[in-house]
Amino acid sequence: MKPIVPLAVQEAIDSFQQKDVYIHLETTNGAYASHFGGGSYSAGAYIRNALVQYEHGKIKGDGPYRVGLKIALGWVYAEGVTHFMMDDQNRLLLAGLDESGRLAVSLQISETPFE
Repeated sequence: MKPIVPLAVQEAIDSFQQKDVYIHLETTNGAYASHFGGGSYSAGAYIRNALVQYEHGKIKGDGPYRVGLKIALGWVYAEGVTHFMMDDQNRLLLAGLDESGRLAVSLQISETPFE
């Protein structure tokens, strides 16, 4: 993965617009939280292979970035995105990595289900 290039990410987001796509969205601090004697609260969210069609999507911010996808009844939203890539299966993979390179958020978009 490489650091976010907003224009490249926006172009990739636009390429999936108005298509049936599968979304993977994950947030976590649980594996990295200092909840054993520390003051950090462990929380996370996970959804995989949600089939959606979004009207439009946007990347915003100065880094870390926010990515929002406008679906018929609301929004799919990820905040804290720092890195991206288009893989060899034409999937957009977005990740938010902390200063130690650990995953905090992931948003992935694909025209085929994730395995």
